[in-house]
Amino acid sequence: MRNKILLPVVAAFVLSGLGSCKKDFVSINTDPNHITAANINYAYLFTNAQLIASGNSDANGYEDWRNNLIYSSCMIQHLSSTAGYWDGDKYLYNAGYNSAYWDDNYNNSVTNIVEVVTHTATDDNQANFYNIARIFKAFMFQRMTDMYGDCPYTEAGLGFIKGITQPKYDKQQDIYTNMLSELADAASKLDAGKPNTVGKADLLYGGDPALWKKFAYSEMVRIAMRMSKVDAANAQKWAQAAVAGGVMASNSDNAIVAHQANATGTPVPNGTGLILIGNDPNAYRLSNTFVSYLKSTGDPRLSYLGTVCADPTVGTDKGDTSYAKQLGQPNGYDAPNSNSTFDLVKAPNWPGDQNKYSVVNRYTFSRLDAPSFLLTYGETQLLLAEAAQRGWVTGTPAATFYANGVTGAMAQLGAQAGAGPSDAAITAYLAANPYNAGGFMNQINSQYWVASFMDENESFANWRRTGYPTLTPVVYPGNVTSGTIPRRFTYPQGEASTNSTNYTSAVSGLNNGDKMTSRVWWDVQ
Repeated sequence: MRNKILLPVVAAFVLSGLGSCKKDFVSINTDPNHITAANINYAYLFTNAQLIASGNSDANGYEDWRNNLIYSSCMIQHLSSTAGYWDGDKYLYNAGYNSAYWDDNYNNSVTNIVEVVTHTATDDNQANFYNIARIFKAFMFQRMTDMYGDCPYTEAGLGFIKGITQPKYDKQQDIYTNMLSELADAASKLDAGKPNTVGKADLLYGGDPALWKKFAYSEMVRIAMRMSKVDAANAQKWAQAAVAGGVMASNSDNAIVAHQANATGTPVPNGTGLILIGNDPNAYRLSNTFVSYLKSTGDPRLSYLGTVCADPTVGTDKGDTSYAKQLGQPNGYDAPNSNSTFDLVKAPNWPGDQNKYSVVNRYTFSRLDAPSFLLTYGETQLLLAEAAQRGWVTGTPAATFYANGVTGAMAQLGAQAGAGPSDAAITAYLAANPYNAGGFMNQINSQYWVASFMDENESFANWRRTGYPTLTPVVYPGNVTSGTIPRRFTYPQGEASTNSTNYTSAVSGLNNGDKMTSRVWWDVQ
């Protein structure tokens, strides 16, 4: 009975209250701080896109750990691991590790860069920002498609904007065609006379249109050369266009994300450095393949890429960086004293202690504030050396491009990574290892392999394109590649159910299905 009395009273009170304020209902219930397309600062989204695309989406280096290190670095034998979960060393399969880069980028950086491009497109005041974002978007998708093959591109990131939650997978060839056109158009429209509305939010160049133009044409070289086996005519055309447009001219043009050493707990430290010295410092060593190659040519970078630590788990242990002390661990072995068939103690020339093998140098790349090199002058010059030797670009001899590339790759360590060879050591190295036109593919691309150290996904891509340096595959029980080095990463398993029609169509175009042994469009034998 009490409820029957109270309910009408409450209802009357509510109705009375609504009647007295209904004219102010909208204004009262509108959040003045609500973010809309009209008031959002898109520069913040651009920063986020750059940071995540560099492999640093969280405080744990999630995708750097899984794709860049666990898989790519070991598959191309920069690193070696006896840790059971570092599956790339032995070509074992982990679905979540394979899809880590896709998972973090499509949900974050891709959505953000598409938002930036979409909402700055018609604002003349933000014309430079718009074109910078287009250029960086091309870089982002070049990495994505190189890792996975066909992937969402034209409909990617449009969930909020157009309600597209099941984007189609574009053919890699079509993605490449569009990326090159986007780079050319965006670079041509950058104008130093227009406002810089992105400023410091641009982690690479602070919104400088001149530097972004060089980035665009250098990225164009990378994309063009990736097509060398499948579309030589267009590879030549775009390589020539890039040179005419103006590529990076020195290491001061390098695209680098700087990181902060005192930012533990935020997605600001270098993700790779965080894993190497913080989260997983004892899981890996430099590969014997890598160290042996550097020693075979007397490469002075070895002392700046490796170090031998008494205890790698101690972050303050900088180790011994002397050239003679560096020793590579062979790939394909289990932990020492594991009593398995592949126990590391059974490896040739076992030194008696795993800690006698080198880890990544803690003055250069194995630190929280290590720089992330996204695209460099040295890499670009090496690719142009190959283009020149093929006769695709003229005016500068291949030998000159080669010398510039090696010099740039070596010098950037001292200038931008903390420590590196002296000018005299670089000159001596080039004198001892002159350009060899007869073996140009091996020489140039082996140098690219060294130059792209720690940008492992890029190094993996160029190795797949060229086959250099020659790597001996690991043969380990349970591998999913029949003892061959993998050719791509697999799609997220959830795509088969959440985007089944488009996923199925993409998989049907792969020569071996959604497996690590399938080859992407430009990866032909």
